[in-house]
Amino acid sequence: MLVSGAGTNLQALLDACADPAYGAEVVAVGADRDGIEGLARAERAGIPTFVHRVSDFATREEWDAAMAQACADHDPDLVVSAGFMKLAGPAFLGRFGGRYLNTHPALLPAFPGMHGAADALAYGVKVAGATLFVVDPGVDTGPIVAQAAVPVEDDDTVETLHERIKVAERTMLVATVGRLAREGFAVEGRRVRIGS
Repeated sequence: MLVSGAGTNLQALLDACADPAYGAEVVAVGADRDGIEGLARAERAGIPTFVHRVSDFATREEWDAAMAQACADHDPDLVVSAGFMKLAGPAFLGRFGGRYLNTHPALLPAFPGMHGAADALAYGVKVAGATLFVVDPGVDTGPIVAQAAVPVEDDDTVETLHERIKVAERTMLVATVGRLAREGFAVEGRRVRIGS
């Protein structure tokens, strides 16, 4: 798993993994910065961690290759971005293409980018939500694995809507990662098929 902040999605997955029937385990947690709660959560759970800051590398490409190698060292079946705020580059996607998942606080393909919940609210939608997708070279453009709808209330602010989206996102992420681990999946063009 890759994190950049508090690691609430990470914690939800760690809690789920405590049940052997869940079928998955977190083998390592990587980050792009030190001193974050996401790393502390992993360390408390006895999960190996690694940190590669972009500023420690001469180029973004070198950083991308180092992140790819650090993840590969732990031999994951899936890499899950749990609030990781950096875009993967060609080296990373070359190694983990089709196996790198990310969440987004909107119902893609609507409202991609950094402000999904705010953009949805500003547009006046009646239903917002969260999307789990397979990362590709674009920004929030990969094949969709799962989505969760969240009603927009008349008195919502960006903060209240985003908080409800995050709750739905965690539930969706935990349920879907467990299914992917237990049942397997295949990416066929724009479609992700879970199970055989």
